[in-house]
Amino acid sequence: MLDNLTNRLAGIVKTLRGQSRFTEENIAEALRDVRMALLEADVGLPVVKEFIARVKEKALGAEVMKSLTPGQAFVGIVHRELVLLMGGEEADVGAAPAMPKLNLMPLNLATTPPAIVLMAGLQGAGKTTSVGKMARLLKEQHKKKVLVVSADVYRPAAIEQLKTLAAQVGVDFFPSETSQRPVDIALSAKQWAKTHFHDVLIVDTAGRLAIDEAMMDEIKAVHAAIDPIETLFTVDAMQGQDAVNVAKAFNEALPLTGVVLTKLDGDSRGGAALSVRHITGKPIKFAGVSEKMDGLEAFHAERMASRVLGMGDVLSLIEDVQKNVDQEEARKLAEKVRKGKDFDFDDFKSQLLQMRKMGGMSALMDKLPAQLSQAAQGAPDLQEKQLRRTEGVINSMTPLERRKPDIIKASRKRRIAAGAGVSVQEVNRIITQFEQMQKMMKMMKGGGLAKMMRGMKGMMPGMR
Repeated sequence: MLDNLTNRLAGIVKTLRGQSRFTEENIAEALRDVRMALLEADVGLPVVKEFIARVKEKALGAEVMKSLTPGQAFVGIVHRELVLLMGGEEADVGAAPAMPKLNLMPLNLATTPPAIVLMAGLQGAGKTTSVGKMARLLKEQHKKKVLVVSADVYRPAAIEQLKTLAAQVGVDFFPSETSQRPVDIALSAKQWAKTHFHDVLIVDTAGRLAIDEAMMDEIKAVHAAIDPIETLFTVDAMQGQDAVNVAKAFNEALPLTGVVLTKLDGDSRGGAALSVRHITGKPIKFAGVSEKMDGLEAFHAERMASRVLGMGDVLSLIEDVQKNVDQEEARKLAEKVRKGKDFDFDDFKSQLLQMRKMGGMSALMDKLPAQLSQAAQGAPDLQEKQLRRTEGVINSMTPLERRKPDIIKASRKRRIAAGAGVSVQEVNRIITQFEQMQKMMKMMKGGGLAKMMRGMKGMMPGMR
């Protein structure tokens, strides 16, 4: 998502690169391009107008530091305004980003248990899936006892879907039926959560294909009955301009406390991500970044702004490593390399599995700065399909072959290829890739980081 916007903004920076200073003319030209880039990304027109006005005001009054080009200074201004647009706070210019802290809680749960979270939004926005993801996050990262309930009496499949998701993530499910009133379901679930000592109750409400008066009256009645501490509006990032109208209607009907932005991993133009905070005045608290049940993240405006401008999101990448990488496995590999022991296929497979836990290569690329991401995407050995194929080839090897790759000769290669369902040439390719990785590990043993980077260039043809 937002790739087109990122590419357009990168082009604007290039046009300013040859300029020695800011002038009204080159600022006006850059702002025209920014305006077009935002409108093409389906950002709401009122949002675009205000954003451009703010950037123009800052750019005309900007003192360009000697160490910066006008292009770099302009990117800094646009970055800060994007952060503010999406609900972040203005950071000190030039301040180093703080290291991420895990287990930060975007929700306000400071109330007598159960803390009630009410989910609202149109049908198809991803409410029910987001309930499951949020329940998992609260249980696993914040050690909360969670109960979920569906008050969607118009779509029987919604109740069954939530029941399945609750079982999948290991949280409690409160049963409901289509013959019940949504208010009665919500009150019964609240009472059950109280008597069974649940920390959090998440209530999934009915959605419609479009906003209607009956829907709004119903959700207002549910809200009044259970008095939730958090009322979250779920919006599909792929809705574009429509998201603005929906956000307005829900914001007028309910005292929203935040927004859940879903389907950020889609191929949408991303206008909702930049518009919804401005329209509702409420913070974006979570972003859905994949279809998997661990694909819900706390939303950080400054990180999203960096991704929009092609700077990558290294802090989120660090968080992924902290959460998903097996620290013991990493320590063992580091110790092995330090002692000069050979990196074998078991180690290689372990690294592939760690990458899979982090969401695969595509998730990694999404968080890298644009230049590194493009370089890595140009390396055919690192594509998602190739990772799975490599894992299949390693699984076809015997334990001895994994420990001692040198013994893999022609007859063994034929057997491995047949077992993995690939050609012998593919086995040769994977062995070559493995040998390159082995050389890099040997370079690391000698402490030669520069040597290692030169070795990486060989694996990633796009790198200079």
